[in-house]
Amino acid sequence: MRPFLNRFCGDRRGATAVEYALIMALIMLAIVASVRGVANKTTGMWNNVATTVLQH
Repeated sequence: MRPFLNRFCGDRRGATAVEYALIMALIMLAIVASVRGVANKTTGMWNNVATTVLQH
């Protein structure tokens, strides 16, 4: 059992995978926030267009 634990604790490949997963998660959060901001502005723009068209 001890050799397995020593090998398991010494293996760093999992740590690298976790680091990449965290970086990817941060990138995805930035993308979602950006898309959400653009979507809100676009929705407001189309609401203004609809209001203007319905008034005339």
